[in-house]
Amino acid sequence: MTRKKKPLPLLEKITITDFAAEGKALARVDDMVVFVPWAVPGDVCDLQVRRKKHSFMEAEIVRLHTPSPMRTQPFCEHFGICGGCKWQQLPYEEQLKMKQQQVFDQLTRIGKVELPEFRPILGSVKTKEYRNKLDFGCSNRRYLTSEEIASGREFARDAIGFHITGAFDKILPIEKCWLMDDLHNQIRNEVRDYAIGHGLTFFDLRQQVGLLRDVIIRNSNTGEWLVIIQFHYDEEGDEQRAKGLLQHLADKFPQITALMYLNNQKCNDTIGDQDILTFKGDDHIYETMEDLRFKVGPKSFYQTNTEQAYHLYSVAREFAGLTGEELVYDLYTGTGTIANFVAKKARKVIGIEYVPEAIEDAKINSQENHIDNTLFFAGDMKDILTDEFIAEHGRPDVIITDPPRAGMHPDVVKTILRAAPQRIVYVSCNPATQARDLQDLDADYKVEAVQPVDMFPHTPHVENVVLLIKR
Repeated sequence: MTRKKKPLPLLEKITITDFAAEGKALARVDDMVVFVPWAVPGDVCDLQVRRKKHSFMEAEIVRLHTPSPMRTQPFCEHFGICGGCKWQQLPYEEQLKMKQQQVFDQLTRIGKVELPEFRPILGSVKTKEYRNKLDFGCSNRRYLTSEEIASGREFARDAIGFHITGAFDKILPIEKCWLMDDLHNQIRNEVRDYAIGHGLTFFDLRQQVGLLRDVIIRNSNTGEWLVIIQFHYDEEGDEQRAKGLLQHLADKFPQITALMYLNNQKCNDTIGDQDILTFKGDDHIYETMEDLRFKVGPKSFYQTNTEQAYHLYSVAREFAGLTGEELVYDLYTGTGTIANFVAKKARKVIGIEYVPEAIEDAKINSQENHIDNTLFFAGDMKDILTDEFIAEHGRPDVIITDPPRAGMHPDVVKTILRAAPQRIVYVSCNPATQARDLQDLDADYKVEAVQPVDMFPHTPHVENVVLLIKR
């Protein structure tokens, strides 16, 4: 006989006390921590528990009795359903305080190393329309909110928007997103309207059928726009139908300077291994930073907040303390943006990156900017950065490292310690793994400066730059 589960409790008039990880807030009830999304410290609310474990609960607000004095009105109609921009209900000044505290907490609790006084966080130049790239999924399984389901109305199931957490095959339809220049909304909505009006099928992720699969939109500070439409050809005539949509976009939006497309028959939407064709214009756009131009193609990585990337890289260059005589290693160089950005102040810069296509972009960007003191290598960092590599190419005076969220591999840390540069500039998108690596470097290096940088307003994510000096 199956044991009947106890109903999960309703917690009444609970005060939210603090922020937790991943943008959630928390409260404490009977020595239990309760994690609550979309809440603000100071809110007094009723919480419906959705998950209960021995040491914590997860709950959602079902009634807000007293809003926090900090709480502000979210500006996006999709707030609370879309998984992004989780801190819209928090004034930007408060977001920055929370991010500064997050960096401090993680470096002190996890790193446990001696730290200087932190510099005040650099807030983003823009808090809306700050992104230069967005990726939208297309699906014949539109996500329906609980209110829409309760209404009993019929809703069109074809949608273009963002994937819903916990429902991989469903798309939340987006009418207006505030993360990018409004032209991207016009382009995306035109794709939707044309597709519905002309009977183009939307992709079914479970069945792996449907013509319209994905839309990627990029723009740049030079005023250029790159649009990639990802199709899935199922039957004869699909290519012609796809090109009909592309021609419509080309006619409707002369602002698009690079209109591209592909036929992706894989089970996922990644395009790194796909042939991408140009329908109109160029196969790239350009970003500028100071007197540099960076070529950005359909597969290129470039920081998605262009203006704030300049401030992030400026901090890294300042921390590097270059005089023109230094050999610099730029680890996890990506498309060589930092490497090329600091090159004119260094004797030589060596960039290493896992993705071969990114390294080709890095070389092109050096050529485009007439930079002849860079050298780039593609491969797994722990396999490329070895004692033999350093013996061949020279012992670095400065190492700049900007690893992925997982931080640096232990073998890479050991090699850095043996290389013994005078300075290490550690740029991180995850202060928790950065703190772990700082602990491993602590025996030989002292943390000299810490500069948090906000690249993603209205989210809990924060970048951090740390300067380490050889003891």
